[in-house]
Amino acid sequence: MVQTGIAAAPGIVIGKAVVRQEKQLVVERKKIDSGETARETDRFRHAVGLAASELVGIKEKVRQELSEEEARIFEAHLLVLQDPEFVGAIEFLINQELLNAEAALTDVRDQYVQLFASMDNEYMRERASDLQDVSNRLLKKLLGVKDDSAMEDGEPVVLVVHDLTPSDTAQLDPARIKAFVTNVGGRTSHSAIMARSLEIPAVVGLSDITERVTSGTLVIVDGLEGTVHIDPDEAVIATYEAKKQAYEQQKALWAKLVHEKTVTRDGYHVELVANIGSPHDASQAMENGAEGIGLFRTEFLYMGKDRFPTEEEQFAAYKAIAQTMGSERPVIIRTLDIGGDKELPYLPLPKEQNPFLGYRAIRMCLDRADLFKTQLRAILRASEYGDIKIMYPMIATIGELRKANEFLAECKEELQREGISYRQELEVGIMIEVPAAVMIADQLAREVDFFSIGTNDLIQYTMAADRMNEHVSHLYDPFHPAVLRMIHHVIKAAAQEGKWVGMCGEMAGEPHAIPILLGLGLQEFSMSATSILQARHLLAQLDAGQLRELAMHVLTLESGAEIKAYVKEHVLDVLQR
Repeated sequence: MVQTGIAAAPGIVIGKAVVRQEKQLVVERKKIDSGETARETDRFRHAVGLAASELVGIKEKVRQELSEEEARIFEAHLLVLQDPEFVGAIEFLINQELLNAEAALTDVRDQYVQLFASMDNEYMRERASDLQDVSNRLLKKLLGVKDDSAMEDGEPVVLVVHDLTPSDTAQLDPARIKAFVTNVGGRTSHSAIMARSLEIPAVVGLSDITERVTSGTLVIVDGLEGTVHIDPDEAVIATYEAKKQAYEQQKALWAKLVHEKTVTRDGYHVELVANIGSPHDASQAMENGAEGIGLFRTEFLYMGKDRFPTEEEQFAAYKAIAQTMGSERPVIIRTLDIGGDKELPYLPLPKEQNPFLGYRAIRMCLDRADLFKTQLRAILRASEYGDIKIMYPMIATIGELRKANEFLAECKEELQREGISYRQELEVGIMIEVPAAVMIADQLAREVDFFSIGTNDLIQYTMAADRMNEHVSHLYDPFHPAVLRMIHHVIKAAAQEGKWVGMCGEMAGEPHAIPILLGLGLQEFSMSATSILQARHLLAQLDAGQLRELAMHVLTLESGAEIKAYVKEHVLDVLQR
């Protein structure tokens, strides 16, 4: 039997399943006497303290073993425990409604989770998962239930479970859990992100896999295709043994390319760089052979805190990245991109019906000169330590670009007056993620040093489709002819002004897209660090000159499916022969 889900983390595993059924936490709902409220409140606060201590430990473990970006997931969990509205609502029910702590917690949890889970905003839906995870941890402390996230020692297994919280995933032992499959989840969930960092193959969103598999059953998890084979016959096992061996050989081949430059078969050099969220991630990028940083998401410096980072704190972070990468590798720092699906608890923003179309990114920064100039000064100061470039997000008009550059010029003048040096030839570019910017790319190209195409938002805006909305997610297609024609238009407009173009959206690391993008003339591909070596191996087999004709042809095709099939038949399958 074959079940199809979502490929969340790559790899192939053949092994026996262990089905972990969720244990229901039984909560007794009872009234307490008014004289017991102090004791019950203290019991709740003690549970909060125990949960916080555990989360600090998990956060540090994740920081050391994975990255700063994954560790921030648990900083968000800690913030839930410090949230006066969440904690205050529970204590109110204890003291005013005379509810026991367990019942008060579940009431508040259910109210918040239902509210957040029903929202269209991706960030808020993730907040529902965070609240559920934190609340369950608190509930276990109150009930005296031992957290059994860790598996007992034994032979390596495939974990089959309804869902994995970020806490569960962070505590998985890759030596024991060779793969996991779940009923629910998506590729962008926190658990999927951590599975990729841990290099544990995973398939999620299988609906009822826990009902179809019993412990001890042999299963095959294909994290490349997103399939799970239950109780396969010998022929299927043999096929997947060969596929697994081929994949492992491929990984070994990719590993040899860590210190190589990215050069196509006909000698065309492109830059393969990494998207990162913290200084720690720069080291991982280097280990994976990155030729630079194509996108540093600076908002992660602002998240998981109760205040704005100072100029000195930002300077230290930017300097650390520049020093890690060295003077020969570029580091593109994107200015603050808050709003849309990213919010700060200490920065109240107006509640908007369409936050992705609202007050966010450069639009907010141009209104908040204090925040924007603090960041620009820190970037300029750090530019002395490497090849740092500045990139503005969400530019839709030439006026926004000019106003941003006016603030940058003011910061340069201030630093000169203060006798603080910075890199004089520092490049300034913009993200192309708004269709309006595509259409005036010729005008924008005259006033920037480079473009970086942010396909995640560009596709969403072009297709008027929220990729997280299951009813329209099929429209979110990076291979749609409209999207590819926009990319082609941007590259042509930049070339006419002698400017280079990169891409920092997920599309840059997609094997079916790379031949098209190379043929269109893209010069820089920025992706997650773990995708770099696979992309380098593919690019080394491609002929950039020949692909120009292929790229022009696919622009004439009518659908994304047709375009992907054409690339597969004429490029990827040919390379496999």
